Amino acid sequence: MQTNRRLSILLVLGFLASGLLSTSGCRGSVTDEEIAEQTIATAPRLTREPCRDRDPQRRALFGDLHVHTSYSMDAFLFDTRSTPRDAYRFAQGETIAIAPLDAEGKSTRPQKIDRPLDFAAVTDHAENIANVALCTRPESPVFSSESCRVYRGENVEERPTSFLDLVRFVKRRSLASLSDEVCGEDGRRCRDAIDAPWQDIQTAAESFYDRSEECAFTTFVAYEYSLSPEMSKVHRNIVFKSEITLPRPIHALDEPEPLVMLRRLRDECVDGIDGCDVISIPHNSNLSDGRMFRTEYPGTTNRIEEVRSARLRAEMEPVVEIMQIKGDSECRNGLSGVNGVDELCNFEKMRGMTSTAIPDCEGEIGSGALIGKGCVDRNDFARYALIAGLAEEERLGVNPFQFGFGASTDEHDGTMGNVGEWTDAAGEDASASRTNTNPGGLFGVYAEENSRVAIFDALARRETFGTSGPRIEPRFYGGWDLDPDLCDRPDTIARADAEGEPMGGLLSNRGILPGDAPHFLVSALKDTGTPEHPGGQLERIQIVKGWVGENGVYEQRVYDVAGSVAQSSALDLDTCEPSGAGSDSLCSVWTDPEFDRDKRAVYYSRVLEMPSCRWTRLLCLQLDRSERPSSCEDPLLPQSIRERAWTSPIWYSPAPEMENVDIAAQSEH
Repeated sequence: MQTNRRLSILLVLGFLASGLLSTSGCRGSVTDEEIAEQTIATAPRLTREPCRDRDPQRRALFGDLHVHTSYSMDAFLFDTRSTPRDAYRFAQGETIAIAPLDAEGKSTRPQKIDRPLDFAAVTDHAENIANVALCTRPESPVFSSESCRVYRGENVEERPTSFLDLVRFVKRRSLASLSDEVCGEDGRRCRDAIDAPWQDIQTAAESFYDRSEECAFTTFVAYEYSLSPEMSKVHRNIVFKSEITLPRPIHALDEPEPLVMLRRLRDECVDGIDGCDVISIPHNSNLSDGRMFRTEYPGTTNRIEEVRSARLRAEMEPVVEIMQIKGDSECRNGLSGVNGVDELCNFEKMRGMTSTAIPDCEGEIGSGALIGKGCVDRNDFARYALIAGLAEEERLGVNPFQFGFGASTDEHDGTMGNVGEWTDAAGEDASASRTNTNPGGLFGVYAEENSRVAIFDALARRETFGTSGPRIEPRFYGGWDLDPDLCDRPDTIARADAEGEPMGGLLSNRGILPGDAPHFLVSALKDTGTPEHPGGQLERIQIVKGWVGENGVYEQRVYDVAGSVAQSSALDLDTCEPSGAGSDSLCSVWTDPEFDRDKRAVYYSRVLEMPSCRWTRLLCLQLDRSERPSSCEDPLLPQSIRERAWTSPIWYSPAPEMENVDIAAQSEH
């Protein structure tokens, strides 16, 4: 992946979401009559062989549920020619080529993943896959139109030589594909043209899904819902459980209100088509300008409707993306309404990494995050959304933010799961690099087998985790009677399954005695890596606790529960050779010393590797000192990184108040 292309990609996303979607929204609108006319062809569910490798205690599987190909407008504009099939080939270990293009328009730079993934999904931007198809497929009736030639970059007198030129260049080409010449005056050509690429995406997923007893690789049919009002990002990845899907994606041109989009997914897929199931995964909330995790329910007029909407969000969005190439969305220090400081929140912050602080939204809505402007808010980060969910549960009896964690890449060249720090450092032009991005993360699940049903069910029950790239295997259980010696037993996981709740689970105070406190089992195995790139040693495991304090302030506390803080000598920045300290595995049974049985709380674990060199440091070391750009000496730019994994949370709730029980019950009718 070429890091100096990321700025351009971000810029295009801003135009796609703000200027383009607002000017062309009428083109994507579909009337109720048109929806009613659509024929829903529910093909019989395809069969598969039972998986030979099945573990009732579940095993860790790693994947990427967020990657783009040439079917996405922004990716194509910057010379991505990888198809969904290429992306799946790459995920399985084959070599593919990416930009730059040669004189014949062919990709020239070979790429190969260090280890195949277990599962994957291509998530191209659904809003524009029709326009891209119309302008890039020779059989299209408008392929030779002036607008499509402009979109493909033909007949362009000057390539951009400055940032402002780039802005104009991108906007002109993007708008060209949305012209009346391409879409028709009523926009129907673009609406109808979505069918062919949507079928291609489904066919590619099916072609690479291993239905044999080997169960070596799992694919999901998916797309991205790319809504970015005022250049703020509130995107979701929509992932279907099986080959039975909607006839057309419900995208942001079609439905610009996320809550209504979720309702339509439920009504038209889950309840509307036999065998159809789907989830929505919010992603990259750190660029949402305070929008992603607001406790608001547009269109509701009373409390019962709020409860229904809160339950809908919890059911349809069981996991969120906590990490990707545009940074970490776990937490951020210094936000209003949040008490406490966590030094490890300063991890891969795209905005403000090497510049002045970004303004606090202070609970309001901002704009411009996609182009480096806007503000940051506690509603942008997963940790504080979890606490907001506790407050909503107190008010409504339902927690809308009862979600687990995952991570992915958001790569725009089809190289899903290509997450090693060395991949960003290899062959880069340091002077052109976008230093505040990173290689992205991986999605982890605990599933009985590598199949669509098993992995989707793990997503739905939130038995998931995310990593910043390494294949760390964390486990997290909570319960009232976990054996304090559980880490020393040969049947640790079997006993934990029998005595407690795994990550994503719920604890209540029913049946516990005064003075009891929940116990948590946390464990982790290091990433073994490869001979060329061995995995890092584990430094420590932490448990993060969140709750609502006095006057609605969000409280957070971080506990070190296994391992110890690394010494400053643990990493030589001149050679990037680790000291050898750390552990292959860590385990602990921890009891909350400040447990209050009357207060709702949420807990998750964070596993840290020993410090290692960030990709920017690796890149600088490849150059002679005289050739290094100023960024190599920037004191604000991190030279090292503590790679990590985040488990999904476990929630504690006291017995609910009867009023909220009654309201939640009424909302079912």
